[in-house]
Amino acid sequence: MPHNKRVEIGLTYLFGIGLTRSQEILKEAGIDSNTRCKDLTLEDEQKIKECIDKKMYIIEGDLKREIIGNIKRMKDIGAYRGTRHARRLPVRGQRTKTNTRTVRGNVRRTMGSGRKKSSDKT
Repeated sequence: MPHNKRVEIGLTYLFGIGLTRSQEILKEAGIDSNTRCKDLTLEDEQKIKECIDKKMYIIEGDLKREIIGNIKRMKDIGAYRGTRHARRLPVRGQRTKTNTRTVRGNVRRTMGSGRKKSSDKT
């Protein structure tokens, strides 16, 4: 967690914890959300860890592993979403004629759509 941020925001830097869940954790632990991360005592940090463990929130590596496992399962059973993941195409119903440059890696396949390099004459 970054030291200069408020605890409420600092907890959101953990993968799997958003603002709402961060507020719930701090409320249960009895810690003021306006305190800075550098001002937390060891007891406060321990309370936060206990709250996360007690509620059984899945965070960081375990959550990433679970997501990867879900995608692998969809690929194995041949689901539509799994095939879209395998082809590296949009999964959630977005159009693909345009607007998928970020998923495809900014590929320009038509002849006139490539950018001219700055070294070329204009």
